[in-house]
Amino acid sequence: MSRLNLHHLRLFRAVAMDGTLTGAARRLNLSQSALSTQIKTLEAALGHDLFERRGRGLLLTEAGRIALDHAEAIFRTAEDLTATLRETGGGRQALRVGALATLSRNFQMQFLRPLIGRRDVEVVLRSGSQGELLRMLDALALDVILTNLPPARDAASPWLIHPIAEQPVSLIGTPARVGPAPRALPDLLAEEPLILPTPETAIRAGFDALTTRLGVSPAIAAEADDMAMLRLLARENAGLAVIPPIVVRDELAAGVLVEAAQLDGIKETFLAITRARRFPNALLAEILSG
Repeated sequence: MSRLNLHHLRLFRAVAMDGTLTGAARRLNLSQSALSTQIKTLEAALGHDLFERRGRGLLLTEAGRIALDHAEAIFRTAEDLTATLRETGGGRQALRVGALATLSRNFQMQFLRPLIGRRDVEVVLRSGSQGELLRMLDALALDVILTNLPPARDAASPWLIHPIAEQPVSLIGTPARVGPAPRALPDLLAEEPLILPTPETAIRAGFDALTTRLGVSPAIAAEADDMAMLRLLARENAGLAVIPPIVVRDELAAGVLVEAAQLDGIKETFLAITRARRFPNALLAEILSG
């Protein structure tokens, strides 16, 4: 077999991503005939057709799908190496952190605290949806994702999932709403309006199971998928919030909010997600082991 030409492999990947020679040639600033010739040269080197024509488009053959998987791995490794060696050659290291947009800011700061203020470290923070962040992690634009949602994972997934904290969940409200005298949990749930996480969250699933066991039908004042919004609604005295105390740590310390009851058996699990990499960011081992 002829020696593999990485330039041809890069052109092949562009055509596979676009699905047409015309579109790929336009983006690559090549003529369609020149691009076609390069693809045929690669096919000859590999000994297999990589595309089959379907209408006006091109579909990958089985050999083409295998070639694309290997091409992606080759170019990810090259990008990984470039990014890693560029960083280690300088005086400062960068850690690129993605955080689920709805995640507690207090938790994020707690995780990053060992690096904050270090003169040799730059922390780059991005927020977004789980899907957006996973795509950025896969493209090596992020080193780690902070989330409370475990991603779908199978034998082919590159994700490494690190449980980093498990926080209790409580009923929390203003002193005026909680009142001076302790009340039993079933009474609190039955008598006070509640501010709840949305139904797709793990906390809400645990809470719904709890109220079913207790035979309580709570009055829902509000639902939110954002921890910051749950915190603000609790401060505005909209009801008792079902929330991890870490989210409202400052308000609890100041007495603006108080804990009415802890919800035994309900926990919020915080995760760090990384990608399997040949050259992982050295700061990750340091912060994940802390």
